[in-house]
Amino acid sequence: MVSAPHEAMHRIFQEDPGLFSRLSDVLGLDLPPLGAGKPLTVDLTETEPLERRVDTLLRIETQNGGPFLLIVEAQGKKDPGKTASWPYYVTYLNNKYRIPVLLLVICQDHATAAWAARPLTIGLPQWPTVTTRPLVAGPHNMPVITNVAEARKDLALATLSAITHADNPDVDAILKTMSAALRDAPDVIAGPFVEFIAQGLGNRPAAQQWRNLVAVDLSFYTSPLSEEIRDEGRVEGRVEGRAEGHVERGAEDVLLVLDARGVDITHATRVKVTACGDSDVLRRWLVRAAFVTTSDEIFDEEAPVDR
Repeated sequence: MVSAPHEAMHRIFQEDPGLFSRLSDVLGLDLPPLGAGKPLTVDLTETEPLERRVDTLLRIETQNGGPFLLIVEAQGKKDPGKTASWPYYVTYLNNKYRIPVLLLVICQDHATAAWAARPLTIGLPQWPTVTTRPLVAGPHNMPVITNVAEARKDLALATLSAITHADNPDVDAILKTMSAALRDAPDVIAGPFVEFIAQGLGNRPAAQQWRNLVAVDLSFYTSPLSEEIRDEGRVEGRVEGRAEGHVERGAEDVLLVLDARGVDITHATRVKVTACGDSDVLRRWLVRAAFVTTSDEIFDEEAPVDR
């Protein structure tokens, strides 16, 4: 099943196809200056009933040369099946489009990144016919960005970095940095990155911290995550409101019974009853209010009730 972190790791390239031009510098890949990136169909299905889909596929233009295809694969764990599928993606797309193909794999843990970076060969051990060398981005080579100014310079790269470092011990500082950096960005720009980080964290403990930061620091954004948090807040508010209303009515009932029986309600009694927030205590006072002769007696738990 496709997970939220999986989607966030590759879909951010669909949101910002130009992200790879900055990421290539981070990964030390010597490429000519890159131009625009254009999303292509991810469906690699052939005429026979065999469906193959890449996560994200972009056509990248270069300023000094021809275009190339960028495959972005999000890999959450080791998958022996990729030994066959990744070389297939590369050779199929090269044959279909007749331009160079680059495979980029995004990971969130060191073990998966090391596994994904191994060259994949097809052929004899003595003479490999086809070799696929994935370019891997993960916690081993992505920068840990905890400087707000640095994050603001490239929000997409900083977001991808936060996703790849979801298990980093300093993830709290990373998320606070992203929250501060996104706070000053226009809603239309910041919204997708807010969602990508939420997806990328999955069900990790840090996900709740991000929700808290979104609720407080980024509360003015109208993203699906912020709306979900606001809806939860409204539900909690309604529940708390009902509970508070129930307590308020309980206090009113105690005073109403005393007044209806003609019992003089002292100022001290009125203050203590209205200040009480315990519905169980109010129920006990309500029962006593039906029998006491003075209002202060409702607080005397030891006094007998003359029925």
